[in-house]
Amino acid sequence: MPARGDGGRPVDETRRGEDARKGGPHQGEADTRKAQPHPDEGTPATGPDERTARRRYVTVSFLFWLPAGLALAPMVLLLTERGLALAAVAGAFAAHSLTAAALELPTGGLSDVVGRRVVLAWAGVLNACALMLVGLGSAPWVLALGMALMGAGRALSSGPAEAWYVDTVRARSGPDADLRTGLARGSAAASGAIALGTLLGGGLPWLLGLGPDPGDWLRRATSGLVVPLSVPALLGVAVQIVFVLHVLRALTEPRRPTAVTARAIVGTVPGTVAAGLRLGARDALVRRVLMTAGAAGTALAALELLTPGRAAALTGTAESGAVLFAGLAAAGFICSALGSHLAPLVARLAGSGERAVLTSLAVSAAGLLTLGVTVSVTGAPATAVAAAGYGLVYLGLGAAGPSENDLLHRRVDDSGRATALSVQSLAQQLVGALAGLAVGLLPAGPLPWLLGAFVLLGGALLWIRRTAAVPVPEMGGAA
Repeated sequence: MPARGDGGRPVDETRRGEDARKGGPHQGEADTRKAQPHPDEGTPATGPDERTARRRYVTVSFLFWLPAGLALAPMVLLLTERGLALAAVAGAFAAHSLTAAALELPTGGLSDVVGRRVVLAWAGVLNACALMLVGLGSAPWVLALGMALMGAGRALSSGPAEAWYVDTVRARSGPDADLRTGLARGSAAASGAIALGTLLGGGLPWLLGLGPDPGDWLRRATSGLVVPLSVPALLGVAVQIVFVLHVLRALTEPRRPTAVTARAIVGTVPGTVAAGLRLGARDALVRRVLMTAGAAGTALAALELLTPGRAAALTGTAESGAVLFAGLAAAGFICSALGSHLAPLVARLAGSGERAVLTSLAVSAAGLLTLGVTVSVTGAPATAVAAAGYGLVYLGLGAAGPSENDLLHRRVDDSGRATALSVQSLAQQLVGALAGLAVGLLPAGPLPWLLGAFVLLGGALLWIRRTAAVPVPEMGGAA
């Protein structure tokens, strides 16, 4: 992960009860009621209008994830070319994952305390430094440090941009504001950026390696500091600089009511994190969102672990299998972007956000089940069916994400919004990591695929029963 309306239906009494539960009408619904000021806002809104906020959020999402896509395809090969053994490469990736997991909740609380823009800008700065170290470094400790900084940047980026968008739109349009369309477009932009970056990151080293002395001219010109495989990471540094400048210019937000000091941060962030965890424990709908995130993490872990080997078996060699996997990964992110773009339509056709999540996750589970039942079957038809199943997994996850987050945002207030998103992200990472261990221990064949399919189907079935309405709790700084 790295992708994520109900207009036109008559508003009957059942629908009004659902609107009350979620804090307002569904996405794209024509609403004749006068928008009331958001309860968390004490003064009239002066930020950008809804359309401008959506455009800025989409741009931020694209710029942040494009460097991640650029680095994705050549990362393992770059680290091995720098002299790292496969075990050391795994250790470098572990440094990234552990750092991101350890900082996920504290950085979400930090964004709720000091503001979205400053935290997101620091995420870009850390990612730029990380890509610079990975692109130019050769010592193992430098490369590990770069991966750890990348994990810190990933943790800092988890939530602030989306929280800024929701805060801004609700401040302008009230609690009934249309959220799902903007969330869908932001998720589609992120998935599209990763897909584009993956293609560029895989193609640039190949293009630079053409000629009688593949890559030697670049090594000579930089005294060995830059190799073709490091160019995508260095290009990502330039994109991250643009990202930081855009965040500082475009993501305006109201001044915090009190001066933020280091002592205030230390005292407030733990309470905000604790409030976010309590919300997940006591609110049934938030609990469903978190459990669904874990189910999605299981599905993604199965795909990421099992698809490369299956691609290599299909092509006959590891090298050609890696090329096929890069193409599949890009296609998967494109399907995720398409699913995110279709999320408002899916919610409108399904009749509610909860039904949209149920339908989308069922489609994803069907795709993973298809991959499981075709694993032992050979031939072009079976391969085509498996490829379609792969696309369905990402299509369904992409369509479910915006509706899940729309439901989540209507359940939390502005003071704990980024923390809630961080809890959601952490649930996906931790459950995905545990599921990856389980998948690795299972015997080869359909069983590992079916494990992911049944867990994801269980996540879909959580949304059969609707959740009763509850008041939105105050989260900020709760001890």
